[in-house]
Amino acid sequence: MQARIYGIGTDICDIRRIRAALERHGERFAGKILSEAEMATWRLRSQRWPERGVRFVATRFSAKEAFSKAIGLGMRMPMSWRLCEIAKAPSGKPGIVLHEPLKSWFESRGLSAQVSVSDESDYATSFVIVEQSSP
Repeated sequence: MQARIYGIGTDICDIRRIRAALERHGERFAGKILSEAEMATWRLRSQRWPERGVRFVATRFSAKEAFSKAIGLGMRMPMSWRLCEIAKAPSGKPGIVLHEPLKSWFESRGLSAQVSVSDESDYATSFVIVEQSSP
């Protein structure tokens, strides 16, 4: 079975904007961007070191934007912030976990995704490649 590139997405996010939104709207802002599992991680990181919490939200925001571009939907249903989760394997490698109905939409097209996230100083950046398997 071969795979072809279905889409590529990239995003750069100004961490200062995320920090300002969190200061202004707090958990309500994070709750619009993060899945339930991501919210739990964000709370833990924010308690120990608030700046890690800000960077966590920024990298997730960036990765979800990049993913939405790679699948060609933008933030239009079935794509939404909370239906796309950026998880981490035990090795530390980031991955994408999708929730319904986005999961069914994605799988019905034979798609798979790879994601890379990074943050430095004032910016978070992400890169996503979505492939489509073909017989």
